[in-house]
Amino acid sequence: MIKGTLSKIRFESDNGEFAVCELEMSSGRKVTIVGNIMSSRPGETVEVNGQWQNDARYGRQFAIDAIRPVPPTTREGIEKYLSSGFVEGIGPVLAERIVDHFGEDTLDLLDENPERITEVDGIGKVRAKRIMSAWAEQRQVRSVMVFLQSHGVSPGFAVKIWKQYAERSIRIVRENPYKLAEDIHGIGFKTADAIALEAGLEKDSLARLRAGLLYCLREAHSDGHMYLPLGELKHRAVEILGVPDDMLGAAVADLAQDERIVTEPLGDGRPPAVFRAPAYRAELGAARHLGQLVRAEHWLTFSDLDDKLADIERSMGVELARAQKQAALAIFEHKTVVVTGGPGTGKTTIIRAVVTLAEQLDRHVKLAAPTGRAAKRMNEATGRDASTVHRLLEFTPKEGGFKYNEERPLDVDLLIVDEASMIDTYLLHAIVRALPESTALLLVGDVDQLPSVGPGNVLGDIIDSDTVEVVRLTEVFRQAEQSAIVTNAHRINAGQMPVVPQRKAGELVDFYTIAAKSPQEAQEKIIELVSDRVPNAFGYDPIDEVQILSPMHKGDVGCSALNRKLQARFNPGADALERGSKKWKVGDKVMQIRNNYELEVFNGDIGQISLINRDDDTVWVNFDGRRVTYDFTDLDELVLAYAITVHKSQGSEYAAVILPVLTQHYVMLQRNLLYTAVTRAKKLVVVVGSEKAVGIAVRNNRSQLRYTRLDERLREIARK
Repeated sequence: MIKGTLSKIRFESDNGEFAVCELEMSSGRKVTIVGNIMSSRPGETVEVNGQWQNDARYGRQFAIDAIRPVPPTTREGIEKYLSSGFVEGIGPVLAERIVDHFGEDTLDLLDENPERITEVDGIGKVRAKRIMSAWAEQRQVRSVMVFLQSHGVSPGFAVKIWKQYAERSIRIVRENPYKLAEDIHGIGFKTADAIALEAGLEKDSLARLRAGLLYCLREAHSDGHMYLPLGELKHRAVEILGVPDDMLGAAVADLAQDERIVTEPLGDGRPPAVFRAPAYRAELGAARHLGQLVRAEHWLTFSDLDDKLADIERSMGVELARAQKQAALAIFEHKTVVVTGGPGTGKTTIIRAVVTLAEQLDRHVKLAAPTGRAAKRMNEATGRDASTVHRLLEFTPKEGGFKYNEERPLDVDLLIVDEASMIDTYLLHAIVRALPESTALLLVGDVDQLPSVGPGNVLGDIIDSDTVEVVRLTEVFRQAEQSAIVTNAHRINAGQMPVVPQRKAGELVDFYTIAAKSPQEAQEKIIELVSDRVPNAFGYDPIDEVQILSPMHKGDVGCSALNRKLQARFNPGADALERGSKKWKVGDKVMQIRNNYELEVFNGDIGQISLINRDDDTVWVNFDGRRVTYDFTDLDELVLAYAITVHKSQGSEYAAVILPVLTQHYVMLQRNLLYTAVTRAKKLVVVVGSEKAVGIAVRNNRSQLRYTRLDERLREIARK
């Protein structure tokens, strides 16, 4: 057994189950300890049981079998302990003043007479209350941590569990550990299942089978499916539960009886569809409300629309093509219209014309888009206010829903939603249920792009239902034709290889391909492009205006590796905050990876770290001029964003896009993925990789199947 102060954590795995730390002994000697440090943090005095070992690479280390905190007894040790961040509100200066006042009795006093903390200069009643609360909470946290970690819960997840349930943590883990997977981001079924089995739950227990089935449906949901066929659901469940298929029928029936799932017969010899109950309600509700909009009486009682549109063309200084005129007038003839087209086909011009015409007819128009960046572009293009759909409908986090719905509809005659390919089924349901039947709805987007990150295939299903007026824009206009980005986007969408423009010596163009024989060579070239060649040749800011879009997370040209390399390139000397295997630095480009309605930041939002405050364990991130404050414990909602996946780029535009395309990405090489990536660029695309890989993507038009029934439901409603 050895004893000392934990002075530094050099490495900690993401799951918190392995760490490499520096332990300072009372003699001043520093040794390396390795293993699970439980919830111990720097500044704590600990006793460690284990054995010495010689590592071929790292030398002599002490391998941890067990570790437990020991309250420090020296003045210096108590100071380090209090200032380690363990107690919120106490930093190094205040810790020194507290220990100067109370000496070696400080910790006993905080346990027995914490109100005496006000005797210390600079600690008033408000600050004292905060310190006392934090101290009491940490004592309780300790007991919960010991319980959780004795059941195999890693320190990182133990903190999340405490944050979610507080003093109820032990009871919830004992009674229903699978609840963790439903409530806590980052804790999946497998982690909860390990806890449950550790606690003695039988492998074939009904609770475990139910949880496994729900997990399979949630995973399918993450892949874009609204439901799973019953047979496929059982097959997936057998794989993760390790039980025979015939044991699952009772659990399916039990979940259906509890209204956690809905099993819907499909007919035509197809197996039943199994939905999570919220998914079923969202899809059914979206179809019902959209069907009502389509069938309701139109508010149009005006004539001379052609003449009015001609006047608008003159005022805008444009001449609309035939399909554009058809699109602009369609919403005044049909209650619900979809306008779809690729880049350069004039979708934005149509929105401007429709808004102007509706306003001339004294109609109340609102503009919205799924993301803040798309809404901002809408505002810039039209000169009118545009908002995110969430802001338009006024999402209220505490109630977990939108202020506007069928009981309190929006006051609007015409709603125009841009980037409609990004709308998932839940968002469509929220939109259409908030519209009175008198409202007209215009959805504008590009159906050939990747489908929404969220579940469903909304734009494609609405078009395929043949129940809504659809205008397809195919003509690329003269100005856009001059862009190789636009030309190549349409070539890719048509199954043709992109072409690099001919250029004179020294002339710059907007589309390049750079050959790379291996992922390692591609990585080197991409880093050089982002940090040197593109900024120097084109003047683009490497952080704000250049974006790498990778098909995958893993590999040398996956997001993870590229982000580590580029962080080191752009932020080499910055002081890093280390959380698990991740490092955060001031100036880092970061992305939010899940919707956080309380902070009003959403999946795919990109910002930059402006401050890391170790005094109160917070990080400031600047999102388009708005500061958002994160607790250290919420940093798992952020990832580095020098490189992001193509899926996460939907709805965004960048001055320059650098796109690795290699055969190592084989499973992700799809036409709509390459097309989506190219259409994210406004001024420059650089494809780095092999012609063979680009050819594979261009020829592969097999989009991933999504199990949805929105199109069928819309047809059923139209037949009634």
